[in-house]
Amino acid sequence: MPRESKAAREGRARQIVEALFQAHPDARCALDYGSAFELLCATILSAQCTDKMVNMVTPALFARYPDAVRLSEADDEDLQAIIRSTGFYKNKTKSLIGMARAVVADHGGEIPPRLEDLVKLPGVGRKTANVILGNAFAVPGLVVDTHVGRIASRLGLTKQTDAVKVEKELMELVPRDDWTQFSHAMIFHGRRVCDARKPHCDACTLRALCPYPSSAKHKPVTRKKSPAKRK
Repeated sequence: MPRESKAAREGRARQIVEALFQAHPDARCALDYGSAFELLCATILSAQCTDKMVNMVTPALFARYPDAVRLSEADDEDLQAIIRSTGFYKNKTKSLIGMARAVVADHGGEIPPRLEDLVKLPGVGRKTANVILGNAFAVPGLVVDTHVGRIASRLGLTKQTDAVKVEKELMELVPRDDWTQFSHAMIFHGRRVCDARKPHCDACTLRALCPYPSSAKHKPVTRKKSPAKRK
């Protein structure tokens, strides 16, 4: 694809958003939750783990620790036993208890609805914070996970590989009110069509808008934090 002007890229981005929404009208957060607290716990657990596995673990977790106060008082070994199957359970236990204690100490036991407060909590980076904002508080949040980073690169919407830089570029291209649903649709597209190793370009509804050849190599979005520290 020839070098695009800023206006042309913005126009193509709007077309991509519309096409994604039409292709994946059922796109949503795949984690089961009933409150901001539950979603935050589930998102922390989802690091290096499938949403399906997290959803199998969280009913027992929330039954035993239904709020930040109870979780802040959790016994490490008891919590580890509950979440063990999600992987990295020792780090996740530390993050969960640390998060709960910070929420109790600094926010009266309630999950804060602002990104600048969320990212100060243990185990919470920009990606996790945006998940909470967009889904629990209906505040637009643009989530950049491996799917979003990969597809944005293939679509020519960014040349960045750092997740935070990708997020900032996409925020300039995607209308703010669409950030949350755009993230969901991109993730669904990554899982269903734009596979990391073998994208199904022939079946992709974005093909006419995408410069990515099926044989191209892709640089994954880089993250410097540990698996329990979500961005």
